[in-house]
Amino acid sequence: MSAITGVVLAAFVGYGLAWYLGAIEGNFALLLLLAVVVTGAYWVAEKVYFQPQRRAAAERLVAEHTQRQAELARMGVQADAVDIEAARQKLLMQPWWLDWTAGLFPVILVVFVLRSFLFEPFKIPSGSMIPTLHVGDLILVNKFHYGVRLPVVNTKILANHEPQRGDVMVFRYPPQPSLDYIKRVVGVPGDEVAYLNKQLFINGEPVAKEPLPEFYDSGSMRYAQQFAETLGGRHYRTLNDPDRPAFIPGTVDFPHKDQCRYSVEGVVCTVPAGHYFLMGDNRDNSLDSRFWGFVPEANIVGKAFFVWMNFGDLSRIGRFE
Repeated sequence: MSAITGVVLAAFVGYGLAWYLGAIEGNFALLLLLAVVVTGAYWVAEKVYFQPQRRAAAERLVAEHTQRQAELARMGVQADAVDIEAARQKLLMQPWWLDWTAGLFPVILVVFVLRSFLFEPFKIPSGSMIPTLHVGDLILVNKFHYGVRLPVVNTKILANHEPQRGDVMVFRYPPQPSLDYIKRVVGVPGDEVAYLNKQLFINGEPVAKEPLPEFYDSGSMRYAQQFAETLGGRHYRTLNDPDRPAFIPGTVDFPHKDQCRYSVEGVVCTVPAGHYFLMGDNRDNSLDSRFWGFVPEANIVGKAFFVWMNFGDLSRIGRFE
């Protein structure tokens, strides 16, 4: 079993190394699920077979030692002192290949349950959600807010809340579902969303927007126009780059693109059933639904709500809504 276990562990390490080096496109949810299954099998085998075998061997050792001591005593022979307890503990000890599999199962199972059904950590890699979220923010995502989903396949098995306008949502990027994106929900099914001349409209009504002092982005070392916006009862800030034009360049083909009309002023889209329209708060520096289309309900991962760490700026820790 030690050789087989060595091959299994080497396969996990090889997968992780290939992923890290960019040779393959990794899937952490699948990797974690496989780790649960493999270590769980070892854990069951340990409880049902290997541990009883070791205990039986330890009991035989003690019984044989006791019998030998008794026989020597009947013969009048003084037996040498033997540390039988050390030998017994050695027999009871888990071998390395069980320690690295069955021994890790409870920890891996807890991580799997927490990450799959409760809360999952993410790192903000880009500035598309500035000023709400900054590059390097480590955030928590509520996985059950929008319903409980099966890991890996992401199929909803228990409904909860529906996404609302103003929510900050993590989702699987429609053109490449292996990637997770984070944006703000601005349109729900049936909405007409318009972004014209850098003003957001929902069903023909302009979204409340008030100017604020300019925002300095230390990453790009530039100032941007900053606004306070209110959508769905949520108050947040957005940025605009006055040097960027209003039209949407570089759009791609996407499902239901016929529901969108593009012009030099921007874009107007009607959100189809079962889909959502999302935009970054850094409006002129965000690759979002304006460019690649609607987010299907099946791509939803969860609702972002808390910054739990930013190693470059500890003041970022806390709720951002």
